[in-house]
Amino acid sequence: MKICIWGNVTDAIMGITPGGAELQIALLAKALKQNGNDVVIIDPSIKEDIETEDGIKIFSVRGWDKGIRILRTFTHRLPQFYKLLKQQEADIYYCRIRDFRHIFSYWAAKKVNAKFILALASDLDILSFGMRCKHSYFTQLSGPWLYLNGLLVEAVYPYLTRKSDKVFVQHEGQLNILQKKNIDALIVSNLIDLKVIPSSSENKRNEFVYVGAFDKRKGFQQFFELVQKCPECMFRVIGLPRDRTGNKYYEKLKSFNNVILMGWLSHSKTISNISKSIALISTSPMEGFPNIFIESWACEVPVLSLFVDPGSVIEKEKLGYFANGRVEVLIEKVKYFNTNKITCENGKDYVAKTHALNEQKQIELNSIFEKIVHSR
Repeated sequence: MKICIWGNVTDAIMGITPGGAELQIALLAKALKQNGNDVVIIDPSIKEDIETEDGIKIFSVRGWDKGIRILRTFTHRLPQFYKLLKQQEADIYYCRIRDFRHIFSYWAAKKVNAKFILALASDLDILSFGMRCKHSYFTQLSGPWLYLNGLLVEAVYPYLTRKSDKVFVQHEGQLNILQKKNIDALIVSNLIDLKVIPSSSENKRNEFVYVGAFDKRKGFQQFFELVQKCPECMFRVIGLPRDRTGNKYYEKLKSFNNVILMGWLSHSKTISNISKSIALISTSPMEGFPNIFIESWACEVPVLSLFVDPGSVIEKEKLGYFANGRVEVLIEKVKYFNTNKITCENGKDYVAKTHALNEQKQIELNSIFEKIVHSR
């Protein structure tokens, strides 16, 4: 099979992790390539074509920055992008991360008689417009282009979810929403390369850990409230402010005696810090299936989540604690939390069974793609 993917994912392919969705695209691409498929990636952010050690071909879009700045998106960029997509003549075009330009990948797929897969990167991809306004659009200051981009995405995404040959979802909750809309969807679990997970046997666990951007969209205000009301607990905080709200509470945290501000860390150092923690704290109001949850469980570290329990796995598999949106309940849980050996082992076992990128998972993924290629 030939699979064509597009996006700003070159860094993730090369081992630098810009974001969770990019990491998932990179892991999928590598898994499909290792199974003998031809995998090509179109990345408009790079200047020259690249072929990785794995044999994945990454193509730049020629002349992406040429032309008059205001007009070039429509006079040059999108036409060249669409032309390059069609030239791949792939069997499957795969898209992930919310973007209106996926429509060009869909059109290219139809033009060359290929299949089109849309993979969800967040619950927001299929929830109501009001929910996206509350948890995304109204939580950040945006310029005219970003508002225009948002409008285009709102027009394109419902169409693509209906017209895709298959929609990949991350957990049962997303699957149930799409089934009610009679949309053909399949759970394809997020992946993790267990080779990046350190041994946890020698680690001493003294602090809780928060990992992520400091902004409204990640619930940093609620995290600040938790830290403020748990002065007897220590917190290791990894990340940097991304909006005014995040910066406001970040500056206040500098004076707290129970907080260690780590700043931005590489992916490997972040995982190392997680492995030394009592539990991961999540106050984000909206996610898909966070990579950071999977990485924590792989490190035998439970997750204490305020708003998010993807597919109810935290409760079903006993992987930590879900506060169901009740801040005061999460605060009490943190104050009196005791690391449970069984809970820690549950996390490691669950990840090995469901998310680990091993030979069996590669075969499973290849089978899924082959079935889609040969479907009517």
